[in-house]
Amino acid sequence: MPMLLRYIVKNWKIITFLILIVITILSLLPQPSLPQVPGTDKTHHFIAYSALIFAIGLKMPKNWYWLFIGCIAWSGAIELIQPYVNRYGEWLDLAANTGGLITGFILARICFKLFLSK
Repeated sequence: MPMLLRYIVKNWKIITFLILIVITILSLLPQPSLPQVPGTDKTHHFIAYSALIFAIGLKMPKNWYWLFIGCIAWSGAIELIQPYVNRYGEWLDLAANTGGLITGFILARICFKLFLSK
């Protein structure tokens, strides 16, 4: 586990950028039809944004706070754009994303304290 965490810390920028690109593409990929029931994807949002912030939480760059705020803003922008690509733009998705960011950051800090701070 510590070796994987060290790898994430070393490559945190690339990992974060790649996850951000994947989230953006999957969030804005036009759908042929909308799901029958909106709001069934909150877990996916939560997990994706937890993964997005995890490397930042492990590395703790000096501008981590602004990166965190930027992730929330990016999430909000995606939700605003989604109705234009035949997707639901939902404020509850933004809430799930923000909850994922908070949880992912806390998990990263716990992992750092347990495995890397020695």
